Amino acid sequence: MDRVRIHLRILGSRVRSQLAYPVSFTLDTLGQALGHAAELVVILAVFAHVDALGGFARDEVLLIFGLAAISFGLADLAVGQLDDLPRWIRTGELDVLLARPLGVLPQLVTSDLQLRRLGRSAVGVVVLAIVLAQGQVEPTPLNALLVIGTPLIGTTIISSIWVVTCSVSFWVIEGRELANAFTYGSQLTTAYPITVFGPWLRRLLCYAVPGAFVAYFPALALLDRPDPLGLPHFLRYAAPLVAVAAVLVAALVWRTAVRHYQGAGS
Repeated sequence: MDRVRIHLRILGSRVRSQLAYPVSFTLDTLGQALGHAAELVVILAVFAHVDALGGFARDEVLLIFGLAAISFGLADLAVGQLDDLPRWIRTGELDVLLARPLGVLPQLVTSDLQLRRLGRSAVGVVVLAIVLAQGQVEPTPLNALLVIGTPLIGTTIISSIWVVTCSVSFWVIEGRELANAFTYGSQLTTAYPITVFGPWLRRLLCYAVPGAFVAYFPALALLDRPDPLGLPHFLRYAAPLVAVAAVLVAALVWRTAVRHYQGAGS
C-alpha cells in the first residue's frame, strides 16, 4: 500500500503541474483532439463515395471508431511514456530506476503523465455519443454494460500490447520504430472492421495481436449483427478473457526483459 500511495502522490504532482497552466493544457488537449479528428474526417470522406466499408455501414464503422478511439487515448495516457524506454536504456537512466525500491514499470509510466492525450479519447466519446443517440444500439442492460466496459477492456488490451512491444527495446538498441508499428499501428487497425483487411492481417489482428477484441467484436455484440467472416459467436463477448490473457503475457514479457537487462555500463 505504501508503494501505491507513493505512485498516487507522484501522479497527483504530475496532474497539478499540468493544470497549473490551464490555457496551455487546453490548447494541447485541443490539438490532440483535432489530430485524432482528422482520422474521423478520412472515414467520413470515404463514406461520401461508398455505402459500406467491409460490409459495415457508416454509423456501424463510427461505433467501432468511437470505441477504439477511447481505448487508444486512455492506453496512450497510461503507458505511452514507454515510448521513451530506448532513451532511458541508452543513457543509463534506467539503472537509476532499478536501484530504487519501487517497480520499474510503475516508475516509467508515472514519469511523464501527459493529460493532453485525453483529447484523443474525447473525440471517441463524442462519436460514440452521437452513434448511440441515433439509436444504432438497442438500449438493454447488457448493451449498457458493454458500452461502459468495452473502452476499459480495450484500454487494458492496448496497454498490454504497448508493454510487450516496448520490451523489445531491451534487446534491440533502437526498437522504438518496431514498437510503434504495433502500438500506434493499433490505433489504425482497431478503428476499422477487420473485414477491410486481407486474410493474413486479419489473422494477425485476431490471434497474434488481439486488436479485434478492442472494438470490432464488442461492436458486433452491440449491433446484434452476425460476423461477416462467420467467426464463432462467443468471440464478441470474449474481450474480458483476452484482456486477462494479454495482461499475463505482458507481465511475463516485461519481467523477462528486465531480468535480461544488464545495465548501460555508465
